[in-house]
Amino acid sequence: MPESGKIYNVSELPVSTDSLQLDFRTHPDRYRHWKLTTAGAVANLDMDVSEDDGAFPGYELKLNSYDIGVDIELYDAIQRLRFEHPQVKTVVVSSNKPTMFCAGANIRMLAGASHGHKVNFCKFTNETRNAIEDAGEFSGQRYLCALNGTAAGGGYELALAMDYLILIDDGNAAVSLPEIPLLAVLPGTGGLTRVVDKRKVRRDLADVFCTVEEGVKGQRALDWRLVDEIVPGSQFAQRVAERAGEMSRMSDRPGNAQGVILTPLSRKTAADSLEYDWLDLSIDRKHRNVTLHVRAPGSAAPDTMADAIVLGDRFWPLALARQLDDALLHLRFNEPDIGTIIITSAGAAGTVSGYDAFLQRHQDNWLIREIILYWKRTLKRLDLTSRTSFAFIEPGSCFAGLLAEFLFAVDRSYMLDGRFEDDDTPAATIVLSESNFGPLPMCNGLTRLETRFLGEPGSVAAAREHIGRELDAALAAELGLVTFTPDDIDWEDEIRMLLEERASFSPDALVGMEANLRFAGPETLETKIFGRLTAWQNWIFQRPNAVSDAGALRRYGTGLRPEYDKNRV
Repeated sequence: MPESGKIYNVSELPVSTDSLQLDFRTHPDRYRHWKLTTAGAVANLDMDVSEDDGAFPGYELKLNSYDIGVDIELYDAIQRLRFEHPQVKTVVVSSNKPTMFCAGANIRMLAGASHGHKVNFCKFTNETRNAIEDAGEFSGQRYLCALNGTAAGGGYELALAMDYLILIDDGNAAVSLPEIPLLAVLPGTGGLTRVVDKRKVRRDLADVFCTVEEGVKGQRALDWRLVDEIVPGSQFAQRVAERAGEMSRMSDRPGNAQGVILTPLSRKTAADSLEYDWLDLSIDRKHRNVTLHVRAPGSAAPDTMADAIVLGDRFWPLALARQLDDALLHLRFNEPDIGTIIITSAGAAGTVSGYDAFLQRHQDNWLIREIILYWKRTLKRLDLTSRTSFAFIEPGSCFAGLLAEFLFAVDRSYMLDGRFEDDDTPAATIVLSESNFGPLPMCNGLTRLETRFLGEPGSVAAAREHIGRELDAALAAELGLVTFTPDDIDWEDEIRMLLEERASFSPDALVGMEANLRFAGPETLETKIFGRLTAWQNWIFQRPNAVSDAGALRRYGTGLRPEYDKNRV
């Protein structure tokens, strides 16, 4: 196995890369780019990128520039702060590099990486920024960005994700989004959207800001609402500490609760499979699909919150969320040829419903709140994964409550009507719960059922009337909860033709179709970032103006001016 956090540019390495894969599992003891410390209600997360520890060869991470390895550590730190440190109410993010907060995504990395890696890198980085915003809005763990130096490009985009920005006013430190004038690409992690939608910078001023490569500093940055506060260098550390304390007093996180340690995530890896405690991946390379099989726990939900806390990260809803999160990231980065995800399940639906009810009963507890929010973020990651997704509901399935949400996240669901011949397993059912009607919204701010029934709100109400009931195939179809309900005679042929047909379509066209169909309803900051920004960035990353030998990404730093095709497309 390669070193944790390593990714290699397949086109540039002279050796076989068949066994080289990106691993998202890490720990603060292995961080090379971040330093995490906690003291009471305040944590400090300091960026100190190691220049020589790029995720693949060919560049140095100078000036706190980052690549996927840097963001893997950041994502891990955000997760640990939420689960392991309930007492932390404010996270101060700063830099250990004097005069430089962060120079953004490493340009040499972007110039040399494959197109697919660039797009997936931007998507993962966006999701990580969204996790910061989610922590502030829903967990009471707010982020203060102490800009002790210049924040350029993705470095300023990282700052934009936080709740409060303090810029050192030393005559040099600036904020900037220089991608358009310097690189012929867009800020890739939500900068354009957050400037106008979140910070509400005037459109004309935003136009100036995004086309001035040196950026904006001092009073002008404050006047344009690009930062919340400017402070002279002599007072900077004191003011950051004061503001961190002010923000902490606004939080409802418990001051003395016991955190849950996120122990190393174990999995068994083979050429065509991954096996976790509650989740398996099985890849069919011939037909370009993977089966994601979820298992219900073998024991009932704990009786009390104290019992759940004793279980720690072995508590089934938390354990499964971690495993699902890791599996989805593995598929995105390490299995680009696998185009279809098939979701199946097995186990006692009643047991799943018991855990679901436990979460609903204790949703005001800080830990249960975090677990529910983790499920929300992980299901969003499934929504945003550029793969076809199907769910197959067969006898022995356990799509109940929390797990029933898979059925509304996928592109289509197929439920067997009755039993298989010569099989005594009871016919499949699905069970709805309150989890399907509020706590797990999509990026559009709606539940998956509300999105599904956008033109027929009465169908949401009708489904809600059946909470807790075992719904067979006929009733599930009548309520619009599944797509098709073949019987035993037709099941095998319908599934085979479905998978063969999907595999015959253009992957590019499917990515576009699925992304357009999945996010009906209101547009939000998140849907703009993932729907609008990601689509345009995907296109721009392939244009000669950016990536040809004479393009801006390739010529940056060479002293040669890029050559542009001036036609507007």
